[in-house]
Amino acid sequence: METQYYRWYSQALGRDMECKLYGHAGRPVVFIPCQDGRFFDFEGFHMTDTWGPWIESGQVMVLSVDTLDAETWSAKQGDPYWRARRHEQWMNYLFHEAGPFLRDLAKERNGGGNCGIIAFGCSLGATHALNLYLRRPDLYDGVLALSGIYTADYGFDGYMDEVVYMNSPVHYLANMAPDHPYIARYNETRGVVCVGQGAWEEPETTRRVAQICQEKNIHLWVDFWGYDVNHDWPWWHKQVPYFLPWLLWQ
Repeated sequence: METQYYRWYSQALGRDMECKLYGHAGRPVVFIPCQDGRFFDFEGFHMTDTWGPWIESGQVMVLSVDTLDAETWSAKQGDPYWRARRHEQWMNYLFHEAGPFLRDLAKERNGGGNCGIIAFGCSLGATHALNLYLRRPDLYDGVLALSGIYTADYGFDGYMDEVVYMNSPVHYLANMAPDHPYIARYNETRGVVCVGQGAWEEPETTRRVAQICQEKNIHLWVDFWGYDVNHDWPWWHKQVPYFLPWLLWQ
């Protein structure tokens, strides 16, 4: 498996950011690690093995990035106003730096063509992945979100302002106009939101996402797995090969 390590100064964040690319060609994927995670977690938790057949065959190339959760969603003792804006800076890093970097690299490796990015994450990484897809479907035109919580209440404990709102999918999606152009865009692409109902899973906000999608005719695949399905890596390793062929189907 071809791999390459990158480090560059992020203008959005005012600091160096690290990431690692797995693969030589194919559909670009950004992996968002779990809460407080690092770019090396994709490899450390053996997702390289699970995604390996698609990476080795040139069907996907995965860029694993760093989170900034320790300064934002996890820093509960901090000022929520500042934490929300720091999180938005991280989103801008993914919108304007890491995402375009991967898209352009994929176009070069693939000889042009459609290089929209699949956002992939588990747990809080799934929260961020769905948010990327919903906010910028022009850039992130696919999503695989496993075991996320889709309200900013998880990180901000009921505090709400305009920046928190734009990072809380169950809030802004519920208020999206039925004729909003993003809805047509979502329905031209493929996305999966999945959650189990076993230990440590919190499926309530996934149910709310499903309800909103039904109300607004958004064709997101929202899937609920059984009461034996726990919030843990062994189940995410099973869910990836179940959903990925459908996501990649053209």
